[in-house]
Amino acid sequence: MMLDAFLSSTLAVTLAEIGDKTQLLALFLAARFSQKHAIVAGILVATLLNHAVSAWLGVWLASWLTPQVTGWLVGISLIAVGVWLLKPDEEDDVGGRYMQYGAFVATTLLFFLAEIGDKTQIATVLLAARYADMTAVVVGSTLGMLLANVPVVLLGSWLMGKLPFKQVRIGACVLFCALGAYTLIRLYV
Repeated sequence: MMLDAFLSSTLAVTLAEIGDKTQLLALFLAARFSQKHAIVAGILVATLLNHAVSAWLGVWLASWLTPQVTGWLVGISLIAVGVWLLKPDEEDDVGGRYMQYGAFVATTLLFFLAEIGDKTQIATVLLAARYADMTAVVVGSTLGMLLANVPVVLLGSWLMGKLPFKQVRIGACVLFCALGAYTLIRLYV
């Protein structure tokens, strides 16, 4: 079960992150700062903090609800997030006030704030509720964020021009809907 939670979280977040606003933020930060290692470290810290709180919330919610209610909520929510993934993010205006603090602090603050209410944060809550394994979900979702964002930091606009965002969004939608359907089917098997 732990391996399922880890792999599902890694794959779901990696796919959901492709073309997401935080990936565009990574591109912006890589263009703004030359310290790529500091940007990657900021992404890591922000994601660990944000997804740890999210996974804790998911596990906590699941502990208060019956397995049947949790299954229905998680299954339907995963399908809803899957459909939501089909809608591209709008580009947010990146506030310049954080840039004065350097690459690491700016990245940590901007990524943490950008993840609040984002698809990948909601997915982390749902995956933690689904698997009731906070550690595996946090490690998997954090790895997924890094897999999607570190190449953008290192390879920048060249990579962004090569990725088929529409197809990746459709793939992520299918993955989330399949996880949701599987969760709902397991309620009756």
